[in-house]
Amino acid sequence: MSSDPRTSDGHRTLTAAPLAPWQDPSRPSDARVADLLGRLSLEEKVAQLYGVWVGADVSDEDMAPHQHDMVDEIPDWRELIQVGLGQLTRPFGTAPIDPALGARALARMQAEIVAANRFGIPAIAHEECLSGFMTWGATVYPTPLAWGATFHPELVERMATQIGTALRLVGVHQGLAPVLDVTRDPRWGRTEETIGEDPYLVATIGTAYVRGLQSAGVVATLKHFAGYSASRAGRNFAPVAVGPREFADVLLPPFEMAVRDGGAGSVMHSYAEVDGVPAAADERLLTDLLRDRWGFTGTVVADYFGVAFLQLLHHVAGSGVDAARLALSAGVDVELPAVRCFGPGLVSAVRDGTVPEALIDRAASRVLRQKAALGLLDPDWQPRPPALTGAVDDPAALEGTVDLDPPANRALARELAEESVVLLANTGAALPLPPQSKIALVGPLADDATGMLGCYTFPSHVGGQHPGVPAGVEIPTLLDALRAELPLAEVTHTLGCTVDGPDRSGIACAVAAATDADICVAVLGDRAALFGHGTSGEGSDAADLCLPGAQRELLDALLDSGTPVVLVLLAGRPYALGDWADRLAATVQTFFPGEEGGPAVAGVLSGRVSPSGRLPVSVPRHVGGQPSSYLAPALGHRTEVSSIDPTARYPFGHGLSYTRFDWRDVRVGGVEAVPGQTTEIGTDGTVDVSVTVRNTGDRAGTEVVQLYLHDPVAQVTRPVVRLTGYARVPLDPGESRQVTFRVHADLTSFTGRHGFRVVEPGDVELRLSASSVDHRHVVAVRLTGALRQVDHERRMVAEVTVG
Repeated sequence: MSSDPRTSDGHRTLTAAPLAPWQDPSRPSDARVADLLGRLSLEEKVAQLYGVWVGADVSDEDMAPHQHDMVDEIPDWRELIQVGLGQLTRPFGTAPIDPALGARALARMQAEIVAANRFGIPAIAHEECLSGFMTWGATVYPTPLAWGATFHPELVERMATQIGTALRLVGVHQGLAPVLDVTRDPRWGRTEETIGEDPYLVATIGTAYVRGLQSAGVVATLKHFAGYSASRAGRNFAPVAVGPREFADVLLPPFEMAVRDGGAGSVMHSYAEVDGVPAAADERLLTDLLRDRWGFTGTVVADYFGVAFLQLLHHVAGSGVDAARLALSAGVDVELPAVRCFGPGLVSAVRDGTVPEALIDRAASRVLRQKAALGLLDPDWQPRPPALTGAVDDPAALEGTVDLDPPANRALARELAEESVVLLANTGAALPLPPQSKIALVGPLADDATGMLGCYTFPSHVGGQHPGVPAGVEIPTLLDALRAELPLAEVTHTLGCTVDGPDRSGIACAVAAATDADICVAVLGDRAALFGHGTSGEGSDAADLCLPGAQRELLDALLDSGTPVVLVLLAGRPYALGDWADRLAATVQTFFPGEEGGPAVAGVLSGRVSPSGRLPVSVPRHVGGQPSSYLAPALGHRTEVSSIDPTARYPFGHGLSYTRFDWRDVRVGGVEAVPGQTTEIGTDGTVDVSVTVRNTGDRAGTEVVQLYLHDPVAQVTRPVVRLTGYARVPLDPGESRQVTFRVHADLTSFTGRHGFRVVEPGDVELRLSASSVDHRHVVAVRLTGALRQVDHERRMVAEVTVG
């Protein structure tokens, strides 16, 4: 009787022979991994530490620069897999493929991998999934900056569950999301991938995404750890120069929360070099902090080509093998997307003593532990994903089609998009639009679906390389959606100009259309694409925050027409809206709202949807006033010692509604608050702060109650205010609800002078606010007792009750 768990097509079957310890799912994972690791040869262990990008086009100019240098000719498949394989890179996200056919192809590859290697170990298949499963035909949800605008982590968790379910359906085990970088300079092209400029908002929304994705059985991968978004001048890959306090208090908390409270299974190192040390070679970051202090037990995977970049871009390694040694020593476990540094040269370096085999064993054990957790080492594991029935090679195995954009997904994408729309201003009371008005819909994105899509969506990221292939999902433009939303209105469309081209010849025609209309809706913003092929996206950084191309000139001309102008921004970053914005009748901000973004924005314009989005990033007043953040200390705001005023045009947390809300009955510890009275708690105590919010308007709406902390005197400079809690409060007309925040003293902690996080005794204020500058009520709190040092076990979230 054979103990080999494989059949000829790679299926696992239980046999009469006793199971080896590593095959026995009833044993502890560590024991299984230790047993299997002891049986593997050096080559087999190293094979678990890299991926293979099958189907990658190394000559395509739309892919990342240096990719043609990074991806050598893929080795012979049969020769490659005979020692096993750690990862399969983007089997769905590299080229358009029908999901059912892709699931079958992936199952065949897995069957071949299992059949080829001695122990029948399958690979982990990973995909991008930032704004949805990034494959042809899958739902395109709003981009992360739009998630932040919702201030609704529960809704983001539901979205991530849907994404994880789609990945799992076709055999994918790991998703490369969420991005937990905190916006520091919105000129950075990847601002659209961030959730916002506040670490508390990024942490709570991002952790919700992790919970949702992993609830579906898919490993979430936190990226980019850490500091990537703080590059100088917002340039991709540029050096990062931040102090240890900013690093600890602004950039790290989202990762810390997602590891501790979200249980994230994987972390991707960033491309950044912080103070001269690239993240991929930083042992203090990837081992001392992440594992030894935070207790992370998952895998650290390389950002694509990140190990090789230690040699080729950062110049801290003299060879590929040296880069591998640095990365493994720091704590990188898996080289992605393809083998370059972790291949035969690494095996030779271990044999000649240049690289300790203990580093290989450490990384391989982490990979195998993850495979055990995914069930990939179990004796009854099958390569067939849920989307398929029957044997992999059976023609009948393909059961119809695989729908990755079902109605439930689209409905949630619509809900998320609607909640993400931010009404910045409505000074001319132009919104909602009159149902029978004559509307001139003007601008390069009014009838262009690309305005709905971020860079990490399949149509933007890959679809552009296949111009003859349809998008795979229905993406209504704003023109289509507005005509459907307002069937009695006369809606005409004029382009005016392109997103970033120099041609101004269409502006006169646009002005004529506006002059002949009751109201003009100007739809401006970004086109997302990679590495300078767009105005937003990875490698598409901006020199300043002026609207791209001729768009500002178009807008100026429309404003001069005398017709009221409503500005709608479909963008991947905030653009500067100076004093000239006062001439607008209304301003609507969206951040790449996804496949249902057109109907969502049209719903806000028509009044069907009462806007409830809030700004996750400040909208600047001046095009060159960056970088600036509401989190700055006093001297980072407007002062009399500088001629530059960095005050935002619209602040973090700002957003209007079509109804009105009244805030009253502030209570502290359940007792009515007395103005001027200070509540005392210990430096390890808690305080409950409540406010009652009432809808005083004539239609339903949602208020977003935000709680900010102000620390007037501290041992180091502190932000004037910082977010420490929030709640969405939906209310019918006349309805009121009480919002209660339970705030632990830990939430006042910061990194002190000696490099440790402390809770400092003294006076603080808790400000119940509608934005970072609109403070409705202030509660004074005095922390008493000794200075406390806290760590990663501190409370990080205010408990919120909406009664």
